[in-house]
Amino acid sequence: MPTGSLTVICGSMFSGKTEELIRLVRRALYAKRTVQVFKPALDTRDPATVIRSHNGALHEAHAIENSAALYLSVAPETQVVAIEEAQFFDEGIFTVCQALADEGKNVIVSGLDMDFRGEPFGAMPQLIAVADDVVKLRAICAVCGSDAARSQRLLNGMPAPASAPIVLIGATEHYEARCRQCHSVPENTL
Repeated sequence: MPTGSLTVICGSMFSGKTEELIRLVRRALYAKRTVQVFKPALDTRDPATVIRSHNGALHEAHAIENSAALYLSVAPETQVVAIEEAQFFDEGIFTVCQALADEGKNVIVSGLDMDFRGEPFGAMPQLIAVADDVVKLRAICAVCGSDAARSQRLLNGMPAPASAPIVLIGATEHYEARCRQCHSVPENTL
């Protein structure tokens, strides 16, 4: 049986996570591996049939409702399973990724490691802990130009308060990359 693996690509918004996922998928295809790419159905920024990086790179994908459906959608002959925006899947995504890797599949997961508050996001911390390889990417801080590891949620151009909902699907209209010093989460409520 082939040896499976789990690679986690993480970082802030605009750090190149999707671009790196697509690069690894294309590399696997070039090596003549059988690949399936999945994304959460919750992410409606693009058609359900594609993932797209902020720089415009895209790849075919399947939108999936939850981790159980993802597991059932993986074809037996698939060698590489790529999962975009893993933080939006339910907590079962951890078990699914582990099971797929244990079955000999190479699993590549990308997602935000922190939410807009700067706190661990979804199952990403657990996936990072058990990964065979972790790629932590950084963006450029929109305020000072330093390396940025955080995603700043904006509300009317200002930092969103801690009481704002955790999940808000969007891009530059709702988020900026920020360094630790420029990242701000006011404590007042909405």
